[in-house]
Amino acid sequence: MRPPLSIRYLTLPALIAGFVAVLVGYTSSAAIIFQAAGAAGATPQQTGGWLTMLGLGMGITTLTLSLWYRTPILTAWSTPGAALLVTSLPGTPINEAIGIFIFASALIVFCGVTGLFARLMNHIPLAISSAMLAGILLRFGIDAFGALQVNFALSGTMCLVYLLTRRFTPRYAIVLTLFAGLAVAAMQGNIHVSGGQSMVMPEFIAPHFTLSSLLGIGIPFFVVTMASQNAPGIATLKAAGYQVPISPLIAWTGATALILAPFGGFTFCIAAITAAICMGPEIHSDPQRRYMAAAAAGVFYIIAGIFGGAISGLFTALPLALIHTIAGLALLGTIAGSLQRALSDEKQRDAAVITFLITASGVTLVGVGSAFWGLCGGVIAHLIFSLPKRKAA
Repeated sequence: MRPPLSIRYLTLPALIAGFVAVLVGYTSSAAIIFQAAGAAGATPQQTGGWLTMLGLGMGITTLTLSLWYRTPILTAWSTPGAALLVTSLPGTPINEAIGIFIFASALIVFCGVTGLFARLMNHIPLAISSAMLAGILLRFGIDAFGALQVNFALSGTMCLVYLLTRRFTPRYAIVLTLFAGLAVAAMQGNIHVSGGQSMVMPEFIAPHFTLSSLLGIGIPFFVVTMASQNAPGIATLKAAGYQVPISPLIAWTGATALILAPFGGFTFCIAAITAAICMGPEIHSDPQRRYMAAAAAGVFYIIAGIFGGAISGLFTALPLALIHTIAGLALLGTIAGSLQRALSDEKQRDAAVITFLITASGVTLVGVGSAFWGLCGGVIAHLIFSLPKRKAA
């Protein structure tokens, strides 16, 4: 039974978590989106329109899905997919690039409508999906404390404030830590806001389909998006204990990309890292009331889309040390919970550790990220360890 829809759940911690999720989403990979648009031959005006359309698409899907299912569901562009486009699209006309986006989105819709992806995910043990999530988030936890070497005063102050507030007012720990970081950054003069065009209208680009580009770029783009983005996103929801229908999520995000692709919305997927920020216990003690954090993120994404240029400038104005620290600290609870679920079952512990290590290694094979290979390695290990032993004579 779904929890009630109530504005009372939109608390200050939920608002801050939503803002931090959007902040991390933009600052971690917006540069790759610019590179991908440039590789497709997009003009600066078209690139701004792509970023606008991506913000609106993520905001609308995040807001509607979170409120409909009463679950912290965040969507995101495919960062691994964008990285693949950066290396694959140079020399490809922009109309063919749009055709590639439509083709890959149609395949994603097919996976959602037929339920193929859902059946696959339902056979993955919770320990392995939790271990994969922990491996994905490990880098953020490490970066939070690695930032001490970059700006000790800023990161050290944020860590100290987090520890004190986590002890006495845990619900507002991330809120107060962010405010402390902003105050120190302002005193250091490390917040640099640059002017820029605030609103950019997306431009329709007619698609063109060629067999060579669809097979050579479209298929790998589809595989990378499903394996490196949607699979970890669904695993994040599953590991956090949220049971949502997988196929409709895949179908709706794929359909959104299918509609918005001619305007630059090249893909929309189920988010993992940013979603985990909106699932922490600091937001609310009741997991069924944390969906408002994701809804807030959806509103922030829409604002970022409408005022793409200005919002992007705001996100890039903050020092990286602050971004790394607040993201890592916001994810500490999720990392701990994922590790606990991954290692609690002794029979699946070895397979979970293998999944965690492969995922955390960051290895990329044939263009597919470590999350997919960690999942594969853990499932293979689980199957081997589950084989019946031969009885002694």
